[in-house]
Amino acid sequence: MSIAIAGERSGVGKTTITLALLAALRRRQQTVQSFKVGPDYIDPMFHSYVTGRACRNLDPILTSPDYVRQCFDRHSRTVDCNIIEGVMGLFDGASGATDAGSTAQVAKLLNVPVVLILNCSSTSRSIAAIAHGYRTFDPQIQLAGVILNQVGSDRHLELLTAALLPLHLPILGVLRRRDDLKIPDRHLGLIPAGELADLNVTIDRLADVGETCFDWERLLPLLMAKPVRDDASSSPVFTPPTPPYQGGASILPPRGELRDLGKSTADRPIRIAVAKDAAFNFYYADNLDLLAELGAELVEWSPLSDARLPADICGLYFGGGFPEVFAEILAENRSAIAAVKAAIMAGMPTYAECGGLMYLSDRIIDFNDRSHPMVGIFPTTAVMGKKLTLGYRQLTLLQNSLMLDSGDRVWGHEFHRSTLTDPPVRPLYDLQGYESNSIFRPEGWYRYRAHAAYTHLHFGARPDLPGRFIERCHRFSEIFASRK
Repeated sequence: MSIAIAGERSGVGKTTITLALLAALRRRQQTVQSFKVGPDYIDPMFHSYVTGRACRNLDPILTSPDYVRQCFDRHSRTVDCNIIEGVMGLFDGASGATDAGSTAQVAKLLNVPVVLILNCSSTSRSIAAIAHGYRTFDPQIQLAGVILNQVGSDRHLELLTAALLPLHLPILGVLRRRDDLKIPDRHLGLIPAGELADLNVTIDRLADVGETCFDWERLLPLLMAKPVRDDASSSPVFTPPTPPYQGGASILPPRGELRDLGKSTADRPIRIAVAKDAAFNFYYADNLDLLAELGAELVEWSPLSDARLPADICGLYFGGGFPEVFAEILAENRSAIAAVKAAIMAGMPTYAECGGLMYLSDRIIDFNDRSHPMVGIFPTTAVMGKKLTLGYRQLTLLQNSLMLDSGDRVWGHEFHRSTLTDPPVRPLYDLQGYESNSIFRPEGWYRYRAHAAYTHLHFGARPDLPGRFIERCHRFSEIFASRK
C-alpha cells in the first residue's frame, strides 16, 4: 500500500509526478496519505491540498529512524494507499559518504518499493546505463520500476523502451514534454499552494495526466500491497555523528502518555496563537499535533490582516515563511506589531523560527533594498541577499531558554536567503554543520521569553520541547491571572 517516488537527481519532476499520482488516486475515490522525505515545507502544502490530509515529513536526522517508522505506521494504517515523495536524488542526503537523510535510507527503514523518475531529455540508449546504475548501487533498495519524464516523441519512446528492455525493469509511466504543468516558484522553491488562485485548474490537469500517463495495472498492485517489515531487521540505522541531544525522549511516547508531559494544563486550556497566513506557513504537522496532544489549544491568526492577537492566549508560535515578500503589508499592520511587542515584553513565551525571527527583528530589508519596520524585539535587521543558507545543523545550547537548557544538543535545519546585520550579544546556540569538521558559528536569540533562530526544529523525537513550551505558557497564565 506504499511506494516511494524518487528522482535520479533534483529537478526531474518528483513533485509534479507525485501530485499527478495523488490527484488521480483522489479522483478514483481512494484515501491517500502522503509523506515527504526531508525537512521541506512547501511540497507538503501541495500534497495536503490534493489529499485533504496533512502531509507528514519523514526526516531521520531531524528526528530519528525510530520516529520515522512510528510516524509512518501511525498515519498509514487507515488509508487505501501511501505515497512518499523523496528528496533530491535517490541516494542524496546529508553526506556524500552515506545515505543518511536520503530517500534511500527512508525506503529501507520502511521496506517500501521505490519508483525511480528518469529525465529522458537529451538521451536515449544511455537511459539504460543510468537505470542499471541506480538498480545495482544498493542491493537493499527495492526498485519496482521507472517513470520516464520529458519524453519527446513516439520515436524517442521507442528508443527508450528498447534500451530498458534487457533490464526487465517495468516502465510504470510515461510523461511527454509539456509546459502547462509547471507550478510557479520563487527564491525558496515553489510558491505555496495558498497563494495560487488557479491551483484547482492545475490539479485537475495533473489528475488527467495521472489517469492517462501511468500504467495502473502495474502501479495499483504496488500501492495495494502491504509492506512486510521486521522492526528488528538488519537494515542499517543511521547514527548521527554526535549525540543529537542530552536527555529527553528518543521516540514519541504512546498517545495516552502525552498528556503527562503537559499535565499542568489540565485545569485550564493553554491557548497558543499560531501565526498562519501567506507570510508565515512553514510548520511541521507533527509539531502542531504534538502541541495539541499535550493539551494546547492552537488558535490561528494573521500578522498580515488581524489587528490584534487572539483573546486569552498565553503563548506565541511564529513559523517560517515569506515575511520578506509581504514585508510592506506586515509593516503597515502597526496594531498587530504593537500587540506582539507588548505581549513579548510582558513575558509571554514565544517560539519563532526563521521568518518568525525576521518578523521579531527591528526591520526587514527586502530584495529591492526597501526597509520595513518590524516588531523590534531583537536589535538586528534581516537583509535579503542572493546567497542561500541551507543544511542540517547540530545545535548546542549556550544558555537556558524557553524549551532547552544550556548544554543541550538538538538537530535543526536552515533554509534562508537573509542575514542579520548584528549578531546576538549572548547567542542562543553554538551552531555546527552536519559534518564534524565543519566550522562553528553563533546563532539564535533569547530575550524576554522569546526563543528565536533561523534553524527549524522538528519536535517529533523530542516531545519534551513542546511539553516545556506549554509548561512555560501555563506559568505565564498563572502569573498573569494573579495580577488581575
